[in-house]
Amino acid sequence: MNSTKRHLLSLTFFLLVFAAYAQPGWNWGDSVDKAKEKYALFSDMVRAEQWESALKPHSWLLKNTPDLNAAIYINGAKIYEGLADNTEDKQKTLEHQGKALEMYDLRIKYFDDEADVTNRKAYVAYKYYRDDQHKYGELYELFNRAFELNGDRVLINNLTAYMDVIRRYKLTGGDITDEGVFEKYTQIIDIIDSKLAKGGTKKSLEKQRDIVDKLLLATIDVDCDFIEEKLGPKFRTTGEINLAKKIFGLMLQQKCTDSPLALETAIAVNEVEPSYGIAKFIASKAAADGDYDKAIDYYERAVGLTDENEKKAEMYLSMARVQGKLGQKSTSRASARRALSFDPSNKEPYILIGDLYMNSAKECAGNVSRVDDRGVYLAAYKMYKLGGDATRMANAKAQFPSIEEIFNEGKEEGSSFTVGCWINESVVLERRPN
Repeated sequence: MNSTKRHLLSLTFFLLVFAAYAQPGWNWGDSVDKAKEKYALFSDMVRAEQWESALKPHSWLLKNTPDLNAAIYINGAKIYEGLADNTEDKQKTLEHQGKALEMYDLRIKYFDDEADVTNRKAYVAYKYYRDDQHKYGELYELFNRAFELNGDRVLINNLTAYMDVIRRYKLTGGDITDEGVFEKYTQIIDIIDSKLAKGGTKKSLEKQRDIVDKLLLATIDVDCDFIEEKLGPKFRTTGEINLAKKIFGLMLQQKCTDSPLALETAIAVNEVEPSYGIAKFIASKAAADGDYDKAIDYYERAVGLTDENEKKAEMYLSMARVQGKLGQKSTSRASARRALSFDPSNKEPYILIGDLYMNSAKECAGNVSRVDDRGVYLAAYKMYKLGGDATRMANAKAQFPSIEEIFNEGKEEGSSFTVGCWINESVVLERRPN
């Protein structure tokens, strides 16, 4: 069967369907039969991707039945997009692209649904005009409208496209400040977060976020001064959590964590969305600043925010160090032992306990027995040996009782005794090297 016969059969079938059934939502105008014939011909050409052949019946429909059905604009866009993709004449390509975008505008004019249609038009316009500097202002306004109308229903591909449009617009002299760029960036990231919260494809959305982050840094100089001077005051005034998230993330990225603003935003975010990483950051920063009570508080919070034993061990060890600085030796040892219970392979807790013992010589000296007073060094040596620290072992051993002291007190090497004071550790009596 040749193509002419196939076309006639297709047209006949189409007309029979329309004759047999009423079609709500279709406005055929005054020349119903002719309009149906033109639509059948136009539709057949679109299905066959015969774009040039589809132009004439489509033009007739646009002129005579502009409110026929949204399909004439949906398929009309396909016609002009197909023509634009299949011509090597640059001027013709531009003309077809313009007509394709016009189809979206006419669809809005006759059939509303501005949000969805603008959403789709924006990405097509981006593909066509992203390399045309003269169109950047137009693209910027189109994407502003698409995001205003759609919010988190905006197409995923439009997320990175919008940020790229902002970049191009800004870098070619567009009327937008650095702060304005950041506000748009925040809007895009918030939409990504919303889509993730609603079960969007994690891998795809995280890829979009990574691209958007890179485009931001390619658009404005987001250094520590910008974050501190431009974003800090707004956060301190509004307390916005989403802004706090952005500031904290940027400060980590730009290595601005010495700023008090990093700690402020981390605390704000952790109150709303507690996480191991942020709690650990707050604790470590507080410890470095000498705010030991806050450090211990957040180390304890971090422990409760992870199921990983190694991370729990790390937090207990950090807590032990802070407690040691506060002079809370017994409590510090208890925390170090908790660290060991979660990660026995970690030798650092043993060394910390050994240091606690070494630093307790004066505190625990009874000044009655030289051998007993030097028991703290035996206890320290025992911990250092478990920790595998040869240097510390040697230092502790150098403080063991001398053979004369052991002999004079009537004691024997190799015997066991308990070191008193807060240590309460059983040790084996050894003499120091000569």
